Amino acid sequence: MRTIVLVACVATKANIPSPAEELYQSALFRKAMAYAKSLKPDDIFILSAKHYLLPIRKVIAPYNKTLTDFNADEKKEWSEKVIYMLKKHGYRLDQDKFILLAGNAYRKYLEPEMKYSSAPLQHFRIGQQMAWLGKQVQKLKETLIKIKNIIYEAIKKINK
Repeated sequence: MRTIVLVACVATKANIPSPAEELYQSALFRKAMAYAKSLKPDDIFILSAKHYLLPIRKVIAPYNKTLTDFNADEKKEWSEKVIYMLKKHGYRLDQDKFILLAGNAYRKYLEPEMKYSSAPLQHFRIGQQMAWLGKQVQKLKETLIKIKNIIYEAIKKINK
């Protein structure tokens, strides 16, 4: 089972073409990306209203399009395209695990197609999402420091 994290795009963008992970500029997006990376998934994509499933390193120009402006049929079509692209990348919706860091507008038609999915932010408001993401990344940093110290002490003992 592979793990794929899907992070929603945001309205605030850089004003020059940039890698997707750098184009989106909001504090919430930066925290969501930091959390996504901390999970060490097999892949991370950005759910883009314009580009559908966007690799984080793909350079794109700024744009002004949001899924919240789509009607229900347009959201279904958008979701179908995202599902198609996931399958084209070789992901199995019946076997792989998907973590969606996105609002309901982005998740509504995707989640039912994914056997193993989670949306850890779904019950939080924006401020709560930022606080939760910050705590998760901080916990990971603390764990990594502990592991680093354990390894350092073990190396010291070996070298004695």
